[in-house]
Formats: sequence, C-alpha cells, structure tokens
Amino acid sequence: MGLISGMVMGMVFGIALMAGWKYMMGHRSRKRVAKAVDIKLLSSLSKEDMKKICGENCPEWISFPVFEQVKWLNKQLSKLWPFVADAAEAVIKESVEPLLEEYRPPGITSLKFSKLSLGTVAPKIEGIRVQSLKEGQITMDIDLRWGGDPSIILAVEAALVASIPIQLKDLKVFTVVRAIFQLSDEIPCISAVVVALLAEPKPRIDYTLKAVGGSLTALPGVSDMIDDTVNTIVTDMLQWPHRIVVPIGGIPVDTSDLELKPVGKLAITITRANDLKNMELIGKSDPYVVLHIRPLFKVKTKVVENNLNPVWNQTFELIAEDKETQSVIFEVFDQDIGQDKRLGIAKLPLSELVAETSKEIELRLLPSLDMLKIKDKKDRGTLTIQVLYHEFNKEEQMAALDEEKRILEERKKLKEAGVIGSTMDALDGAASLVGSGVGMVGAGIGAGAGLVGSGLGAGVGIVGSGFGAVGSGLSKAGKFMGRTITGQSSASRKSGSATPVNTQENGGAKPL
Repeated sequence: MGLISGMVMGMVFGIALMAGWKYMMGHRSRKRVAKAVDIKLLSSLSKEDMKKICGENCPEWISFPVFEQVKWLNKQLSKLWPFVADAAEAVIKESVEPLLEEYRPPGITSLKFSKLSLGTVAPKIEGIRVQSLKEGQITMDIDLRWGGDPSIILAVEAALVASIPIQLKDLKVFTVVRAIFQLSDEIPCISAVVVALLAEPKPRIDYTLKAVGGSLTALPGVSDMIDDTVNTIVTDMLQWPHRIVVPIGGIPVDTSDLELKPVGKLAITITRANDLKNMELIGKSDPYVVLHIRPLFKVKTKVVENNLNPVWNQTFELIAEDKETQSVIFEVFDQDIGQDKRLGIAKLPLSELVAETSKEIELRLLPSLDMLKIKDKKDRGTLTIQVLYHEFNKEEQMAALDEEKRILEERKKLKEAGVIGSTMDALDGAASLVGSGVGMVGAGIGAGAGLVGSGLGAGVGIVGSGFGAVGSGLSKAGKFMGRTITGQSSASRKSGSATPVNTQENGGAKPL
C-alpha cells in the first residue's frame, strides 16, 4: 500500500512540476513578446512624441541618431583608397588649380600645386543619412572625417619675390557632404550627381603652413591670404546651396534644374553705425562697410573719415540664391595705410526676412562670427540697416541668371588680358551689377581703354553712364531690376589693402 501511494504521489508531483515549468516558460515568453512590442513602439516614437510622454524630464541618455553607421563601407574604402587617391589627385589638380588661380588674392601673382599626394590614410565615414526630399531624387548626407597624411606643396609667387614652396601639414577635414542623385529610367539609372558641403555643421579644414627651404616672412601675410583663399573657395563654390553638378552615364541630360539659380533680390540700405571701436592712436577710425552674400560678390560703402558714429545712407542690391540657408555678411573696416583693420562683423540670415516687406534692423557687431576663438569679447558697436527682399518671378530669375553668367565671363576675360590681377577683383561688384541692372563691367572697356577703375589715375576708372558698357543686353537687366548707374571717378585706395572690394556710391558700382 505504501509503495502504491508513493508512486501515485510521485507521479502527481512530477506532473505538477512539469505543468508549473510549462506555465513559467509560457509566462516568460509572453513577457518577452510584450517587451519586444513595447520596445518596437518606443523605437518608432519621434523626439516630439517622447517630449509629450516624458515632459521636461526626458532622460539625457535618450538619443535620436539620424545617421546610420557604415562600418562595412569604411573597410571597403580603406582597401580601395590607394586607387581612389590616385584618381582623386588628378581630378583635384585639374579642377582645384584653376580655382586657386581664379580666387587668388591680389598680393599673390601665382598659386599652384608643385606636389600633391593624398597619402595612405583613407577618410572615415562616421554615418550616412538617406532622404527622399524630392520626387525622382535621392539625397544622401555623408558625415566625413579625414585626418590623413597627405603631402601638399603649393608654389606661391608674389611681385619681386621668387617662388616659395609652402607645405600644408597636419591636414584635417570635418564636414558633411550632401550628394543628390538624379534618377532616370535608363541604365545606370542615375543621370547626374550633385555634390556640396552642408553649411551646418560648418565645414572645418584645419592645417598648418610651413615654408620648405625658406621662411614665411619673405611673403608677409601669406598665411592669411591662403586661409582666406581656401575659405572663400569652400564657401563660394562647395558650401550649400552652392554645388557641383556631375552628369553620369555619358548620356546628354538637362541639368539646369539641378544648378543654382537666383531666387530674389535684396535692397539693403546701410544707414549708420554707432559706438564703433577706435583703432587709431591719433584721431578716430575711418570706417566703411563691406557686405556680401557670396564672397565673390562684395560691395562697399564710401569711407567716412574720423568718425565713430558714421552715417552712410547708401543702398545696394544683392542677389540671393537660397533664402533658407544664405545670409548677408556685414563687415565694418577702418581704412588705414597698409592693411585695413576690421572693426566688427555681423550676420543677417535671409530666412528672417519677409518678401516685399521693408524692415529696419539694428545688428550688433561682433569681433568674429566664431566667438569661441575670440578672447576680446568687448562691445564693437551697432550697425543699422534697412532691408527689402523681392522674390523673382520666372522671367526675372532667368534674366538675372543670364546676366550674372555673362558678367562672370567678362571678368575672366579681363583677368586673362592682365587688366586685373585676380577674378576676385573683378567679381566683387558682380552681385550688385546684376541686382541693380548696371550696364557695364569695367570702366573704360566700352571706350577701348580696357582699364578698370581702381585708382590708377584721375582720368582712369571713370564709371560714366556710357563708359564701360559690355553689351546692350546688360541694360535690359537694369529695366527689370532697378536703376541705371552713373558714377564718379573711382576713389584711390591706399596701397596694400587686403580687402579687395569695389566702391559703390549712390547705388552705383565701381570695379576695383
């Protein structure tokens, strides 16, 4: 009897144990499934959804990465880099060298590569973000970092100075590259690629300059000149909204929709400045204002001598190409013998402006737009301006684009003829020329003198109503975009100024 009861009790206990184990495993499985569902729901929440749920107590460790990691691509890139580097070196030398010559500062007569090697260290892609912002296009943002070992030597020449080889060392690049692929229904299914550097976060290119077998003191200010040239090329050619359009596949395609076009015109009146910093030991500063949207298209006010509260009341017109991302930069300088000193700088994003609405704005002048590197954070005064933004219609947009292109070509011809030292000199007033419909490119061109008004003499550089007309087509731009120009003789700048901008008085423009 005892044996039978023991067996029954053992069987009951075993069945109960098995049933309990099955229930426990089923319960754990259901909990895991429930947690997986919750996690999946949480992963689909946006940052705004999390803020609604957590309120102001959203944990700091919660992040919303927008870039996907691509470790596999970095491995492949490191293997391909020797071949990519060889091909890239030829492309860079062919495409960048003309830009160095085009954007060359006035103090340098020649700027070319004497050696270019990208080294053995491949760039690293921190992440990629893929978006479909427009039908028929794929937009890819690539977070790029490169701290390689390139060997880059520039041959720099200046007047009365032999060529000095200058090496770029410790080159580091931090930027986000935007690549837009235009899709097509023919193999290879991509008709063109648009490449640009995003403005935010701002591209960073760090390097140090060292003279090979010489000293940088042989060319005073050469480091600043090269820095300005590099920054200008990046800002004016590669930084979004500016872009490079590359057709692909060998099939002729229309890339006009991908190219940058003028979208509007700004009429900016520089009214006055108050409480400027005095940079003179004797007397007061002689301030003037330089303003631009693109670095190549700069215009400048007249100089008000010996005054820290100057009044200008001068109106300029600048072309905008992307209202959402571009800004107007205002720089106040003190005219001086040698290099002019910057008194302050301010920035006005175009996104803050309302079309067809005039607005008076007081801008606070800063020592630099990048205040993290500035020790002297004292007040630099204020600049008061009046701004009116006009949005182009299709006809105005195409007319402005055609005239802008033609003016750029005329400026290049002037440089090739040796009339000006750098395309930067010629293009300083191009935006204003297009914006205000000026029917001339350089003083004396129409008259056959071929001289640009840069203070070469009292009779040179006269910007008359009939002088310097490049063609009848430019006067058409004046009809739809503003006023025609009649100016006076160009004011001579003091020698050695490092601010190669043109003078524009009473709405006029005078090329340097």
